[in-house]
Amino acid sequence: MGKRHEKIGIKQVIRLEWMDYVLNMLLAGMGPESIRVELKSYLADKKQSGGTGERGEKTYLMAIGPLSAWFDPEPELVDFRDHALMMASKLQQKQWLLLHWAILSAAYPFWFSVAKQTGRLLNLQEKVTQRQIFDRLIEQYGDRETVSRNARYSIRSFVAWGVLKDTESKGSYEKSDTLLIQDKDLVILLLEASLYATPEGKGALGLLINSPAFFPFEFTMLTGDLIVKKAPGIDVVRHGLDDELLKLKQ
Repeated sequence: MGKRHEKIGIKQVIRLEWMDYVLNMLLAGMGPESIRVELKSYLADKKQSGGTGERGEKTYLMAIGPLSAWFDPEPELVDFRDHALMMASKLQQKQWLLLHWAILSAAYPFWFSVAKQTGRLLNLQEKVTQRQIFDRLIEQYGDRETVSRNARYSIRSFVAWGVLKDTESKGSYEKSDTLLIQDKDLVILLLEASLYATPEGKGALGLLINSPAFFPFEFTMLTGDLIVKKAPGIDVVRHGLDDELLKLKQ
């Protein structure tokens, strides 16, 4: 753990179609360096707003870091990425959003933190503002300009992905319709991502499955026994009759 949980790293809006593009290249068998070269060409005229036009090289290259969560993961995330890649091969592209959410949450815990604070506020009220989200993140990361700026890029990415909606008021958002996830393997992938996003690598099953960081999704409760059977990288520790703790295997 460590550095991954300290970095912020979402330095511009990450478009869903860019994530799809990377995943398609991976599934086609392309290696990390080939994907990196192709991305430099692909992103050269792709604006964060979704349109096309000339962009500065420094700006569009900033997107490659988060996108590399798929094609060049950190060593401790390779098995997790490989599992997500296998699942992607069995799904239609329109079903990939959850996979991207899991991959970014594991590789960039800041993304997970922004989602968690957004979800917490949405549990309390129908509309949330950037300022409210920023204030909660500052409590966690400190009052740095980079925190607010990178949080803004994350929030605008949520909007670009269709899981948040702009309201009439600038800087104010409301939740889109949730995505119903019935595939238990996908739910377990999200839970594993949340463990990687947590510095301690562990958490109570009940809290994890109800995490506000999963605000775009809707799914049912799972048992620890099922998770252990389907996720070789997760251990379950039981405290009492009902309390189950999930933890990453070392």
